[in-house]
Amino acid sequence: MSSNDTLSLSLYKKGYLSPSMPSGVDLVQAILRLKKEKNAIILAHYYQIDAIQAIADIVGDSLQLAQRAAQTDADIILMSGVRFMAETAKVLNPSKKVILPDLKAGCSLADACPADRFKVFLQKHPDHYVVSYINCTAEIKALSDVICTSSNALKIIESIPKDRPILFAPDKNLGRYLIKTSGRDMLLWDGACIVHETFSLEKILALQKKYPQAQFIAHPESEEHILAIADFIGSTAKLIDYVKNHSSKMFIVATEAGILYQMKKEAPQKEVIPAPILEDKGFGCHCSICHYMKMNTMEKLYACLKHESPEIILDPKIQAKALLPLQRMLQVAG
Repeated sequence: MSSNDTLSLSLYKKGYLSPSMPSGVDLVQAILRLKKEKNAIILAHYYQIDAIQAIADIVGDSLQLAQRAAQTDADIILMSGVRFMAETAKVLNPSKKVILPDLKAGCSLADACPADRFKVFLQKHPDHYVVSYINCTAEIKALSDVICTSSNALKIIESIPKDRPILFAPDKNLGRYLIKTSGRDMLLWDGACIVHETFSLEKILALQKKYPQAQFIAHPESEEHILAIADFIGSTAKLIDYVKNHSSKMFIVATEAGILYQMKKEAPQKEVIPAPILEDKGFGCHCSICHYMKMNTMEKLYACLKHESPEIILDPKIQAKALLPLQRMLQVAG
């Protein structure tokens, strides 16, 4: 590597440069070639841009990505999602190299639950069984008894003895939904996903009036007044299955708009409409977009594989502690 290449790589790792591509390079073929050469696997969340979903080996929700990360025999795991997902993959695969296209791809839920504040909160409730939604940092996972995803949260809650008080973090909206569906009282951490708190009830009702034949489906991270009018509530994977298997031909979808790619792929004969938000955030549509998820690009994916960087490095003690609640989740929920 030349001195100029070394400097460029150093600046790229620090976030000062965007990855550049030589002219005329076929990004898809270049990524596929690197993936084969390095025995890498590309895992992508449903909220990634269409091009990344199209090239990924596995596209899934948080549970599916955690399951595949735990099963892979690849030497390198490229997690095209946000940082907590890459951290989860590293915790489940401590001996493998886990890389993420952009280290700045964070999560509002993870940010809403800092480990220092959470420790203090737990100290005030030492008798509670701690269930943490997977959308949290490795530090929070290390402080938890079990992890859950939106796909398996109800199953996890129902597996806990009824005489054991439960503390649920960090998503209060998902927590409230679980209290309603499980009948269990839970102490909730006050966190929320910005993507799922931007939907406009007034605009959704207007859209339902315009398309009375449409099914309105929503992710359980959404606010209570949005969930109250939903025909179906489910995780990203379950929302896709619902669109694919339900007899209706039209769906209004309240979750991050990246999911529409897989819905159209799985059910091309169906019409899917993103649920409108309170105001346009400048993404060119009136739908809910996670700017963290959209920080990953094909160019960054290529550079990530080429340089095997940025790499996820975790404190070994935190990594070991975080593994136990993740293993409990996989034991209970498969």
